Amino acid sequence: MNNLTELEGNWNEIKGKLKQKFAMLTDNDLLLLKGKKEELIGRLQVRLGKTKEEINKLIADL
Repeated sequence: MNNLTELEGNWNEIKGKLKQKFAMLTDNDLLLLKGKKEELIGRLQVRLGKTKEEINKLIADL
């Protein structure tokens, strides 16, 4: 999901699915601010121990 508009449009649904799949994630971990997609991806990389590509695939697969 490379399109930020698409990500923002579906974010509440994606956020809920991520929290179900990874219970250790908090609302602060999943805070999506305009123009901060890369920061969010980096935060998820640290919390989940996955690469940027793995995070992007995980989000795209939800």
